Amino acid sequence: MTEPKATQNLDRTSGSAALPWSRARDLLATQTPKEDLTFFVGTVRPDGRPHAAGVGAIWVADALYFVSGPGTRRARNLAANPACTVSVRLRGLDVTMEGEAHRVADPATLERVAAVYREGGWPATVEDGGFNAPFMAASAGPAPWYLYRLTLHRAVGVATAEPHGAARWDFSR
Repeated sequence: MTEPKATQNLDRTSGSAALPWSRARDLLATQTPKEDLTFFVGTVRPDGRPHAAGVGAIWVADALYFVSGPGTRRARNLAANPACTVSVRLRGLDVTMEGEAHRVADPATLERVAAVYREGGWPATVEDGGFNAPFMAASAGPAPWYLYRLTLHRAVGVATAEPHGAARWDFSR
């Protein structure tokens, strides 16, 4: 992932400087997959209504990845419209990311991301273009579970710890 092409200071009350993207990026890199974080993916149903669901996501090689069962509402929505949001509360920073999520089936990427999931305690193995493991969310359906990579277009961060502030980061499309 590239650095943002623009940063906007969203702090309207305290006079804090705009937060640097490096703060969000470094927290994502150090807190996933080892900390108990729940990410929420927002997708759009075919009729335009929103859908949100919690997922286990990880930051690998400067990109955000998450898993979904192929029959889930989230996966069906992404197949029809890859536009989505991903939100998470990190230590000291709430982050919402906007972009497009696309399925990843490349064996080398699947192996690299599965290894990181295993570091965090989920024993994922690559199978049939996705992941398998002894356990997964009950709502995911049967394996293999698909891997998605978020192509980041915009992110917003609001600090919940010092140094406070808020920023929007815009990335090249």
